[in-house]
Amino acid sequence: MPSHSPQRPNRPSSSARHEGAPRSIEDLPSPDTKRWVIRRKAQVVAGVRSGLISLEDACRRYKLSIEEFLSWQQMIDNHGMRGLRVTRLQDYRSHRSEDGSTPNPQND
Repeated sequence: MPSHSPQRPNRPSSSARHEGAPRSIEDLPSPDTKRWVIRRKAQVVAGVRSGLISLEDACRRYKLSIEEFLSWQQMIDNHGMRGLRVTRLQDYRSHRSEDGSTPNPQND
């Protein structure tokens, strides 16, 4: 009997970026959201990326600055959804060197 080793699920390709994106405005977080957990931030980014809502409308709806939204988008691109954690965001920002690279925190 052949042994079956568990296989890691395939990671989504960058072309699957919009998979799981909200399909309607009702799928987006409520406009009065106060607690921005990872999932809600990711839903807003996915909504803008898929064209469901414009960047300007998302920022107006959620009272976000464009810079804040763009930082969420950049954290997803650079670090995946885990990068949206507030504690991780602070770590990534505090460890960024002058050339924009992120040094190994163990060397600090």
